[in-house]
Amino acid sequence: MKIGYPCINRTIGCTSNATFRLASYAEEKLVKKIESNLDCVLRMLQFNVAHDILFFRISSDIIPFASHPICTFDWPTHFQDTLANIGRFIRKHSIRISMHPDQFVVLNSPDLLVVYNSFRELKYHCFLLDALDLPQTAKVQIHIGGVYGDKTKALNRFVATYNTLPKFIKKRVVIENDDRLYNLNDCLRVHEQTGVPVLFDVFHHKCNPTKDSVASGLKRAAATWKKKDGVPMIDYSAQEKGKRPGAHAEQINSGQFKKFLKQIHGVDCDIMLEIKDKEKSAIKAVKIISDFRL
Repeated sequence: MKIGYPCINRTIGCTSNATFRLASYAEEKLVKKIESNLDCVLRMLQFNVAHDILFFRISSDIIPFASHPICTFDWPTHFQDTLANIGRFIRKHSIRISMHPDQFVVLNSPDLLVVYNSFRELKYHCFLLDALDLPQTAKVQIHIGGVYGDKTKALNRFVATYNTLPKFIKKRVVIENDDRLYNLNDCLRVHEQTGVPVLFDVFHHKCNPTKDSVASGLKRAAATWKKKDGVPMIDYSAQEKGKRPGAHAEQINSGQFKKFLKQIHGVDCDIMLEIKDKEKSAIKAVKIISDFRL
């Protein structure tokens, strides 16, 4: 059971998602941003290993404008050695890697241009994970998308589009239950028609529930993962008190997390903490799990 956090480390003083305005696009500027982003990724990974945090979500912005037609720069070749070095570090320390494109990746949109742009974005994410020479266990998680007035048709569009994706994308994509539109049952229905693994989001399940408890929901989602996909990934967060429903917690609640671990005892999974203080909560969670195992 590995603990992770997404994209940003607030301790080490660098960012891996530096970008710039499209209007000021220039190859020289792009190269400098990528160099800085990749350097920060490695620094974050080194920090994580030092604190036994062995799951990490890499920012989608690590290569700015990578999926945009304006970017014709051959970044995989230019940064081949740097990417290979980061990949070796990841593999050496058995770090689990994931990515999560922004919400504009919508495979079930009725707008074909949106679907095409979504494909380009997924292609970029998978190219990056391939350039790092990571196994199939490194995943790209997405939501099913919108409802567009007819949920059944929207689900069918997702299935149809997913089934046209090339193998190098299919092997990495996983879907997660969201907090409003598509719950665990919807995701499992898509899995039955496509084989796509389902990433169980604990907080979303509480916001948009089925009849399943957290434990039974996790077990149903975990059953969709094959050995080649690795240990099932899950997202974990909680409601921040005093904020709108669905607002993620600022920091981990140790008591709630211990209760959660007891609920899912016996189910192996890698846990991505979608907690706002990032590495601080991850360090606490690692300690909690270590004590829990004792």
